[in-house]
Amino acid sequence: MDIEKTEKIFREDLGNYLDKEIETYFLVTEKDLREGKTGSYLRVRISDRTGNIMGNVWNNASSIAEKFEVGDIVKLKAMVIKYKEQLQLTVQKIRKVQEFEIDLSDYISATEKDVNKLSERLFGIIDSVSDPYLSSLLKLIFDDKEFYADFGRAPAAKSWHHNYLNGLLEHTVAVANICDFASHSYPLDRDLLMSGALLHDIGKVDEYKAAPAIDFTDAGRLLGHIVIADQKICEKSRQIDHFPADLLMKLRHLILSHHGEYDKGSVRLPQMLEAIMLHHADNLDAQVTGVSQVIKGQNRGSWSEYDRLNNRYYYTGLPEESEE
Repeated sequence: MDIEKTEKIFREDLGNYLDKEIETYFLVTEKDLREGKTGSYLRVRISDRTGNIMGNVWNNASSIAEKFEVGDIVKLKAMVIKYKEQLQLTVQKIRKVQEFEIDLSDYISATEKDVNKLSERLFGIIDSVSDPYLSSLLKLIFDDKEFYADFGRAPAAKSWHHNYLNGLLEHTVAVANICDFASHSYPLDRDLLMSGALLHDIGKVDEYKAAPAIDFTDAGRLLGHIVIADQKICEKSRQIDHFPADLLMKLRHLILSHHGEYDKGSVRLPQMLEAIMLHHADNLDAQVTGVSQVIKGQNRGSWSEYDRLNNRYYYTGLPEESEE
């Protein structure tokens, strides 16, 4: 059976369709069947490479919810509306699409930065590490072409910050740049700190899978990137003759404590200056980038959608989203 292809309408253009009915395609990133005053309704977050938007299915919600899952790309018919100054979709029809109907590159966003320049910066930092053992460890890990190809493509998160292709590379370089700056202002072991910055999230290569939607691997759910990174560092250090046990312990502490708090998934609390610095550099880049993504995804309107992670709205200063 031939399926007629519909021209893709991107999230960033939905303001042009206010109070109009559209047919287009989106990637489902959240799906929640809820009970309302008059029965069940389905709430979904859908996205493409230009942003995301919430949608509601008010009729036949239970049966429609069975037709697709998070991570599916769907074709939908919906009305573009505004609710509490935010664009939303009232969805009338929705179905999972077949891969030949769409172009996956429309749905998987990637860094806007120059990947080659990010790589040059990362390897430049490696070359600046003077400690022979840490230098050997970094080169042993990042000179592995298969690993680096996966590292350079991987996202840094599923839903908050740098949750796009090449996001892990972008985040790692940003954290290293912050640490490099700090190393000139505070009494820090630069070689140890920079090594921790470059290695702190290498476990995310095995924690996430990225197509067509970012999700956890089995290892990501059962172990997590902190444990995976620690295992890799220990394994690689054993391949370096006479790697100092004390140095390995310090480096492992940076990795195991970089989330900062136990309730944030940290294995240990930061108990060295370098560990404290790495934690705050990691969190600074994650928070600023995460909030920037929320604001950017807004496209228009003075206030962002509510950020449930940080329990607040963000002022955007953008003009109201309306029909043009």
